[in-house]
This record gives sequence, structure tokens and C-alpha cells, in this order.
Amino acid sequence: MGLISFDNIGISGMSATVPQRIISNNSFTEVFNEKEIKNAIATTGIKERRFVDSDVCSSDLCCDSANNLLDELNIDRDSVDILIFLSQTPDYAQPATAPSIQKRLGLSKKTASFDINMACSGYIYGLSTAFAYCSSPDVKKVLLLVGETMSKAISLKDRATCLLFGDAGSATLIEKNEKYGKSYFSLNSDGSGNSVLKIPAGGYRVPGSPDTTQEKEYSDGSIRTDEQLYMDGMEVFNFTMRVVPKDIKEVLEFAKRTEKDIDYLVFHQANKYMTDYLAKKSRFPINKVPYSLQKYGNTSAVTIPLTIVSELFTGAPLNAKMLFSGFGAGLSWGSAILDLSDCHISKLNELA
Repeated sequence: MGLISFDNIGISGMSATVPQRIISNNSFTEVFNEKEIKNAIATTGIKERRFVDSDVCSSDLCCDSANNLLDELNIDRDSVDILIFLSQTPDYAQPATAPSIQKRLGLSKKTASFDINMACSGYIYGLSTAFAYCSSPDVKKVLLLVGETMSKAISLKDRATCLLFGDAGSATLIEKNEKYGKSYFSLNSDGSGNSVLKIPAGGYRVPGSPDTTQEKEYSDGSIRTDEQLYMDGMEVFNFTMRVVPKDIKEVLEFAKRTEKDIDYLVFHQANKYMTDYLAKKSRFPINKVPYSLQKYGNTSAVTIPLTIVSELFTGAPLNAKMLFSGFGAGLSWGSAILDLSDCHISKLNELA
């Protein structure tokens, strides 16, 4: 599919929720020595994250965000035509989580509700899906919920992942309006890199078993099970360096814009050293690149809306030309250029 554009569709509101529980990266002294922790924080930029309690799911974080957003915008809940829930950490393997969210939010039974399973590029993919539905003459409002509880997917003894990932949820309302003008998307994938960021077992290809839940120690000292996330950090880094600057250039050319036309470049929050370099390579000044990873870490597909809510909230509607860039497991990556015109941004909420 590659490059796609839409007319007169945009984001009318956005909200995000994080758990109250703060996890400091300085506390991982059983996995790293003091110097290693200091170097990791300096490189990634991640000082702390938020973790949910064991009985809280990504749907809970998203429902909190959605309720806040719909109430603040005074949206008639029967007017939501489509509900999309995007997550790698749904409530159950089956059924889809979205229909249960429809009921919890009090949306109409005529609301089409479905799940999407995507990783760190997921917000771009989810937005493009919402925009595509909103292109239909009979669809007026699409509610996109993106949430992750990555703390449940990682081993806290894995040196590659234990300092990176956190939990969050978000809600984005997409609507028709001529004030939004044109928006542009670039969507890409390369399944040859499927194994570099992956939970190897616990699905249907390799079902869970007593063996897949046993902790194993690896040559770098990491300890994890086959049902916890594995990441080849160097391969992910190389992939990102290879594809993201090119994709940003292509979507700018597609939109006939330059970096000077963009108010904010919002990256997926993976690694500050890496994204600082990406911004420089794409000729974006660092003051146009907001960061939230120092407080919330890598929340997978939630990082882009979380960054906007946590870093660009002022209490007034946001008017800005935005470029979003997401990349990660799959491998998949994507970029989007769109105008946030009179966009309501909720204050970041904490879920007790």
C-alpha cells in the first residue's frame, strides 16, 4: 500500500492514562551495576516507567482515557460509529477486547468494534485505519483506543528489555471536518525481521507448555522464559537507522512539505540517543521533537499519543502541523503528516 492520503479528516481530541506506580531504573541493581545503570539511562533517556498492578489490563487504561475524552468533549456516545482497540496485550487470546469496551463505555450496539494487533508502529496504522473508515459517507466518528501493559510481557531479569518498557493507554477521536485539509500516511513492513523483537512461545505456532514457562539464562546474563519478550537491540537499532530517515523524507515529499512546515516531529519513544540522531539526520531541530520517555519509557504503540498529551497539554486546544514516526516489531514502520486543528488535549490522568 505504501503512501495514502485523506481529505478533511482529522483528530478532534486525544487523552492518555498511566498507572500511578512508578518504577525507577536506578532500582535494578540486581541486574546491572551502578555504572551500567547510569550508562543505560544516559543512552536511552529512560529514568522511570509506570507499571500496572496485576489485575489491571490495557483495556482499563484505555477505558479511563476514553471516558475522560468523551465526557470533556460532551460526545453523545450513540454517535460513535467505529471503535478500534489496538494492543499486543489484550484482555484475552479470544475473544476480541473491543466489544467488551463498547459495553463498558456505554456505546451503541450499532458501534462496529474490533481489535488490531500491532507493535510500536501501531498508532500510525491505527490512525490510518480510522481515517479510512471516516472516509465513508456514513461514518462520522471513530474512537481509536491504543493501550499496552508491556510490564506483563517482559522479564525484569532480562538485560535487553527490563529498563525500557512501561504501561499506558490512550484515546483518540477521529472526525470529518473541512478544517483538517489533507493528511498523509506511509505504511511499511518487512517480515524478514520478524524474529528480532518477539515473544517466541505462548501463541498458536508454539503453544505454551511447562517448558516455555521455565526461566532460562543466556550468555549475556539475561534470564527470561520463552513466553517473555526477546529483543535483539542491535538489530532493532540498525533497522531503525536504515528505514526511518528514508520514510520521513518520502512522506514529506509525498505531502510536498519540508521540515520547516512541521511544528512537531513526534517519534515513537524507544531510545533518545537513537531518535536524537534520527531528528538530526532528518534536519529537524531538537526543539521540535518532544520526549516523554524519561518518565514513561517505551509504551509501544501508545508512545506517540502519550507524548502529545504529557508534553503538549496546555489547557488550550492544540493547533499544530505534526509528523508522527513509529517503528518496531514485525518489523513494521510508518509515518504520518496531519494538522491538529483546534484539537482538544486532555490532561494526563493517573489510574490508581
